[in-house]
Amino acid sequence: MKLLADENVDKSIVERLRDDGHTVLYVLEMEPSIPDDEVIRRANQEFALLLTADKDFGELVFRQGRIVHGVILIRLAGLSPQRKAEVVATAIQEHGDEMVQNFTVITPGAVRIRRQCFQPKGKGEGSYA
Repeated sequence: MKLLADENVDKSIVERLRDDGHTVLYVLEMEPSIPDDEVIRRANQEFALLLTADKDFGELVFRQGRIVHGVILIRLAGLSPQRKAEVVATAIQEHGDEMVQNFTVITPGAVRIRRQCFQPKGKGEGSYA
């Protein structure tokens, strides 16, 4: 699976996903501090799921209607970096195909997938059609 990890994602998560065979582009390694709009643009350009711990992406996706290939929001405060990596890797292993074009929230006790959130409205900026 191809993912673009926002800079707020723990490095241990990125490393674990790479070890599991996923292609993970990491904003922290590419261009730290780029605006959220640019993160979304790059995720679209790469046809990658956006992996983030930033709730602002929900605002951009739902209220502003930004189209993305899919979002995985990590809500695992209080867990060790290794445990976070394990939880995220397991969620992607078990639900990865369901996460495409959907908004997923990973919490310590659940994986919630809001289905069919991202319907392309046509070609151009913000779409991946």
